[in-house]
Amino acid sequence: MPKFVIEREIPGAGKLTPEQLHGISQSSCGVLREMGPEIQWVHSYVTDDKIYCVYIAPNEDAVRTHAKKGGFPANSISQVRSVIDPTTAE
Repeated sequence: MPKFVIEREIPGAGKLTPEQLHGISQSSCGVLREMGPEIQWVHSYVTDDKIYCVYIAPNEDAVRTHAKKGGFPANSISQVRSVIDPTTAE
């Protein structure tokens, strides 16, 4: 199943409290439960003004549907084509 990286522009994201991040996570998981097992949230990276999320989904439309139902921005959605790391150089 394809993997996607979603860029969400959220000014001040890096200043969100643990409680706020907990609430956002709960909202996301609630929408995912409604949508069924074909879409999965892997993890997210919180930076100063953006959150980068990694999802496994059948297509980009499923990712957009999740964002719309959850009220989350999805400013950019990119399908992961390959993964590299230091072991790729070996």
